[in-house]
Amino acid sequence: MKKLIIKKTEELEEWRRNLKSNINFIPTMGNLHYGHQKLISTAKNDNSNFNLVSIFINPLQFDNKSDLENYPKTIDNDIKISFSSGADVIFIPATEDIYPSNNKNIKFLKASIELSSALCGLNRTGHFDGVCTVVYRLLNIIKPKNLYLGEKDWQQLLILKNLVQTNKLNISIKSIPTQRDFDGIPLSSRNINLSQKERKLIRFFSNELLIAKNNFKKEKKINLKEITKKLSEEKILIEYLEHLHPYTLKNLEVDDNISILAGAIRCGEIRLIDHVFLMKRSPIIAIDGPAGSGKSTVTKLIANKLKLLYLDTGAMYRALSWLLIKEKIDYKKEKQLNNILKDISIVFKSNTNSNQDVFINNYCVTEEIRSQKISSIVSQISAIKEVRKFLVEEQRKIGKSGGLVAEGRDIGTTVFPDAELKIFLTASIDERAKRRKSDKKSKDSNEIDLNKLKELIKKRDFEDSNRESSPLIKANDAIEIITDGFSINEVVDKIIDLYNDKIPKEIQIQ
Repeated sequence: MKKLIIKKTEELEEWRRNLKSNINFIPTMGNLHYGHQKLISTAKNDNSNFNLVSIFINPLQFDNKSDLENYPKTIDNDIKISFSSGADVIFIPATEDIYPSNNKNIKFLKASIELSSALCGLNRTGHFDGVCTVVYRLLNIIKPKNLYLGEKDWQQLLILKNLVQTNKLNISIKSIPTQRDFDGIPLSSRNINLSQKERKLIRFFSNELLIAKNNFKKEKKINLKEITKKLSEEKILIEYLEHLHPYTLKNLEVDDNISILAGAIRCGEIRLIDHVFLMKRSPIIAIDGPAGSGKSTVTKLIANKLKLLYLDTGAMYRALSWLLIKEKIDYKKEKQLNNILKDISIVFKSNTNSNQDVFINNYCVTEEIRSQKISSIVSQISAIKEVRKFLVEEQRKIGKSGGLVAEGRDIGTTVFPDAELKIFLTASIDERAKRRKSDKKSKDSNEIDLNKLKELIKKRDFEDSNRESSPLIKANDAIEIITDGFSINEVVDKIIDLYNDKIPKEIQIQ
């Protein structure tokens, strides 16, 4: 397709009507830099949609007239950068196209009060209202499938996510982490206006945030007074410096794992923002659900795609069940059970096929634990209080530093109740029986009648849901996904989208 530059909304609507593909939309105010290039190229690499870049300096989001007049205008270079980065179409409307004088087609929006009352909203009255108004207007003109935004403007990103959700727009928001210049300061269209002295001050500010982040990894706390003192000593004018919950922008709770340290400073006439995300541990995804719901397959794929550790808790219970049978342990006798639990070691190791093998006391039991014999007994053994206590402690040890995706029946409720993302994966009895029947890894399910399999699954569900210790239940904050009629890849993509919505990209690449 020929590269296009469109300047009128009517032309854009005509172009869109003849389009047989979805649109990725990258809104900008021009004076493009590497951060914009990264947004455009990310959209290009994500899918086969058409990439549309808009260049429009929105007067509604400037609270200072001179700031609007002095905003850098580099349209020829912007066009060159856009096309070379992967744009198919550039939309360069005039102000009267976006805001016609009759105002009939314009819906002036108010940003979320909760999200716009903190940070930049404290001193920029009406700014986010202007952002919401122009983005809503552009979304209705362009009608994209995906909206690409940078995490550098984190508060704005949250507000626009809220706008899409509140207005029930069928648009996915994709984000990229803050892009930084050679000296560590976040790339911004205003950076070209910085003097050498001002840039040095900005660099000091960004570096202090990074130092605070590194200190937080060791000490798990932030000293705002100390950071403020250091900045003040350099004669840096601080507009705000806050340590908050990254999604509500409110004060932190004791148990919050991820937080944001954000600030704004002024250097002469230039105002710049920066932030870092802080974590007590890496993120955790907890996937619970009944037998045969597809948890293991889905969890393995997610772990592989997100480069997270895969914790197969079900395999741990199966391995323990296998050992108790092999050693002829009467697991109903507490003393015998406790004696063997003292000397059990369960280890996961990657094999040559890039899968995980399960070892218990140095025995590789990957194949053996999938037999129907183990399937018929594991629910009873996993209901034993001593067994659950032992394995839950082992699982928590593995997950102490996070960075994993775990699947089981009590992951989100008992093992990792503070997981960032909790999924309850389920499917109908019929669907689960069919899957188990066709599962080549299930050692002898293909020899069992389908109706018999359904009865076994119902029995397993009852036992798992009614056991005294850590029964199978959906956590209050878990997202239920019914997998009937969906492919494995569709379920995986859905969970990864939810993860991306919960976890900033900056954190994912740390």
